[in-house]
Amino acid sequence: MASFPDSVNENDIGKAKFIGELLVPVAPFDQKSGRETWTVAFAPNGSYFAWSQGHRIVRLIPWAKCLKYFSTGHGGEATNALSPRRLSRQNSDGGQVIPTADEPREHTIDCGDIVWGLAFGSSVPEKQSRCVNIEWHRFKFGQDQLLLATGLNNGRIKIWDVYTGKLLLNLMDHTDVVRDLTFAPDGSLMLVSASRDKTLRVWDLKDDGNMVKVLRGHQNWVYCSAFSPDSSILCSVGAGKAYLSLFVGFCRRCEPIVFLWNMDTYTLIQKLEGHHNDVVSCEFSPDGALLATASYDTRVIVWDHHKATVLLELGHLFPPPSPIFAGGANDRWVRSVSFCPDGRHIASITDDRLVRFWSIEERAPQAIASLSNGLCCAFSAEGSVLAAGTRDGSVHFWESPRSIASLQHMCRMSLRRVTTTQQVEALAIPTPLRDYLTYKVI
Repeated sequence: MASFPDSVNENDIGKAKFIGELLVPVAPFDQKSGRETWTVAFAPNGSYFAWSQGHRIVRLIPWAKCLKYFSTGHGGEATNALSPRRLSRQNSDGGQVIPTADEPREHTIDCGDIVWGLAFGSSVPEKQSRCVNIEWHRFKFGQDQLLLATGLNNGRIKIWDVYTGKLLLNLMDHTDVVRDLTFAPDGSLMLVSASRDKTLRVWDLKDDGNMVKVLRGHQNWVYCSAFSPDSSILCSVGAGKAYLSLFVGFCRRCEPIVFLWNMDTYTLIQKLEGHHNDVVSCEFSPDGALLATASYDTRVIVWDHHKATVLLELGHLFPPPSPIFAGGANDRWVRSVSFCPDGRHIASITDDRLVRFWSIEERAPQAIASLSNGLCCAFSAEGSVLAAGTRDGSVHFWESPRSIASLQHMCRMSLRRVTTTQQVEALAIPTPLRDYLTYKVI
C-alpha cells in the first residue's frame, strides 16, 4: 500500500515550509483529562488564534503575536533567515506580558472538562442577519463583539468573551460529548452544535442562548458541521452503523452520513452518498459552490452539493480499498479537511503522518509536510498559514502554497457566491464556459 499513485513520484512533490509551533505547558494538570488538540480555530477577523491544548484548557493568543514569534511578516512571509520558532507557555504567558490598552490580550481558559469543539462567532455580519430577534437580552455588546464557543466532554457548551476571557453563557441540553461547533457567518450569532448524542442543536446567542431547533436524522455520532458562506445551508457528517456480513464480519457500508440542511426552515434537503466509512470533517468552499468531506475510507470527496454529485476524489491510499474493506484498520484515515480562503487549495490531515496541500486543479498533492498524530487543521483568515493540532496538545504551522489566482477563477468565485449550479446551467452561455463555472472543468 502506498500514499501516492504510481504515476506520482513523492520526491517531486513540494515540501511545505514549516514556520513554527505552539507547545503545551509542562505544569501538572488533572490526569483524567486528555492532552489532545481536537480543534484549532482562527477568528474571522484574523485577530486571534485558539486551540484546545488538552487538560480542559483553551488558549487564546493574538494572531499577530504568533506571527511575531514565528519570525514572519504580513501574510506569513518570512522576514529573515531565522529558523522556525517555538512559542511555549514560558515565553507567551499572558500574566508575564502586559499588553497596552489597545493591544489584544492573551487568555488561558479553564473550561472544566475536556474540550472537543471550538468556534469563533462574530457579530459583524457578512450580509444582513437572518435572525428575527436582533436585540440582546442579558448582555449589551458592541457591534464588533467576538465570542468563543467551547464544546465539552460533559455535553455542555460554554460561551466566552474573546476580548476579556469571561464566561458569558453555559448551554446545557446535549446528553453526550459536543464534538463540533460552528457559527453562522452572517453575524446573526446563530450557533450549531454537533454531538455524540446523534443530534445537532441550533442556539440563538442573541436570545440568551435559547435553543431554537433540534436537528435529528443521524443514526450515530455526529462528528462535524459547517455552514455555507451565505448561512443558508448546513452540512453535517457523522459515523455510520456497522452491519453484519456473513462473509467478512462487520463492515461499515451503511446509510448516507453526509446531510444537508435548509437553515431557513430547519429541514433536511439532501443526503450525499459516496463515502464508505465514517465521515469526520466537512467544509464549504469560500464561494459556496463546493463541499469537501473527509472520511476514514481514506478519501476526501469534493462535491457539487447543489446537484449531489462528486466532482473530485482525493485519495490517500493506493490502490484504494474496495468499499467493503474501506472501514478496515489502516494508517490512511483522513482526520480533517480545510478549504483555503483562496478557493483553490485544500488541506488534509491523515494517520500516515503527513499533511497534504491539494490544488483543486490536480489529483496529486501540491505540497506535503510531516506531522505525527495529527487530528485537525484550519487555514488562517487570509489563507497564508495552515495550523494543525496533534494528540500531544501542540499546534504546528506551515505556509500555504502560493500561486496567483487567474482572473477567470476570481470571476467564477464572484458569480458562484450568488448563484447555484442549476442557475448557472440555465444561463444561455457556451458549454465550455458553463462547465468551467460549475467546476466540471476545474
